[in-house]
Amino acid sequence: MKLYVGNLSYNTDNEGLRAAFEQYGQVNDASVVSDRETGRSRGFGFVEMPNDSEATKAMSEINGRDLDGRTVTCNEARPRVDRGGGGGGGRGGYNRY
Repeated sequence: MKLYVGNLSYNTDNEGLRAAFEQYGQVNDASVVSDRETGRSRGFGFVEMPNDSEATKAMSEINGRDLDGRTVTCNEARPRVDRGGGGGGGRGGYNRY
């Protein structure tokens, strides 16, 4: 099960996120999402746990709790939605040539 973890402290890293969830069971992956340009945390991350019952327990225990000085939110991650972007057209504007 993939979990979304929000309102993370900018000091929380992948290892800290993993450690918080390993108390409840096996963690396949834990990653804090960072800004592409600055490398700074964007304040949220994802945790993947193979056992759904352990993931559900972790979710209920961690949601609303303090992690690195911030009250985090935790719920089941929703599937990623394709926003269709990818283009740069349609900008319009003045062209003097």
